[in-house]
Amino acid sequence: MFDWLLGGSRRESRSLRLRSRDELSTATRVDFEELAPDINTFLGQAAYLQLGFFETLSELIALTPELSKKDALSRAAGAALTKHEELVKLIRERGDDPTALMLPFREPLDAFRTATHGVRPQETMLSVHITAGMLDDFYLALSASYGDTGRRVARVLRGDNDRQAIVQIITETIGSDPEWKSLLALWGRRLVGDTLLIARAALRPTTLRIADEEKVEPVFTELMAAHSRRMDAMGLAA
Repeated sequence: MFDWLLGGSRRESRSLRLRSRDELSTATRVDFEELAPDINTFLGQAAYLQLGFFETLSELIALTPELSKKDALSRAAGAALTKHEELVKLIRERGDDPTALMLPFREPLDAFRTATHGVRPQETMLSVHITAGMLDDFYLALSASYGDTGRRVARVLRGDNDRQAIVQIITETIGSDPEWKSLLALWGRRLVGDTLLIARAALRPTTLRIADEEKVEPVFTELMAAHSRRMDAMGLAA
């Protein structure tokens, strides 16, 4: 795992639970507090990820000629920026400098965005939808580790992401040419590995022991199940 995700000094009470977004009573719950990152690491990563999603979507707006698609992308970009701003506000209210908390993660998370940036705009749209969905779910799970601060982060992450219009664009693209379906399905499968590496690297140890793997497995099983549902909703095989 990446050395850059070692935690800082401040700690809060941790009890990591993974819940589905609709808070179903059957949601998986996992306690592995030893693996939860430091609160500053958690907040810095979460805030910079949202900024990265905004940046990628903004790039897509510039590359997209159709006004209706520009509008759809702008709404999704605005939602990501709103989440980023709310997380930055929370960091400031805690007495910390948002830039200082985010800076250690700029290089690795930018590298992740580069690795998941498609050759074609449609691939990059799918990248944002899939990676943002998986990582929002993961950080939502982690949020249960940080008391009141975590509950505030959870409210931010549960906010409207306005990505449904992007899903519609992808669906229309698939319908326009059968080759798009196989290409985007393959691209979606590739995204999973890179995204799970980012999620795993966010946990405290740089190398997970066998016992830790057993604690982590249910979380990643749920992330994959949610990913499959997203892919199925677009008519793509996960």
